[in-house]
Amino acid sequence: MGQLNFNLPEIDREETKKNVEAALEKYQIYLLMDPSEIAPKITSSFKITPPSNNNQFHSSTESTAIDRIDKEAERNEYIDKIRKAVNRLAYKERSIIIKRYMEDEDTLDYLTYNELGLSERHYYRVKSRAFYKLAFILRIEVYKEGESA
Repeated sequence: MGQLNFNLPEIDREETKKNVEAALEKYQIYLLMDPSEIAPKITSSFKITPPSNNNQFHSSTESTAIDRIDKEAERNEYIDKIRKAVNRLAYKERSIIIKRYMEDEDTLDYLTYNELGLSERHYYRVKSRAFYKLAFILRIEVYKEGESA
């Protein structure tokens, strides 16, 4: 029987890495976000507008409340998506991503690999593998020009 030959598209490693870092940074920012930033306008604008019966909201408080709920739902959905993706990684990969990118304290690579008791070389190998797995799980991998999945 002949051997099957699959031509898999080549991944743009640098762009894929940037996407994963951006996703993890967005996760951190979403954790810090305070929904009170989306507050209603305190000053009212006085206008004479004819009454309308189209069931649309006209109050800035109502539209701000809806905005806040939508943003909060989007934020929670994103945080949950990242957490689920990280939880799918192998133990060492997950440890690196959580320690380096998801804990409150902002930390550096050399502190992370020392704390986890890994050699620098092994740390970067495992971290790189974790990034590619996350890229595929989150569907944010980047392919080299002219190629697609």
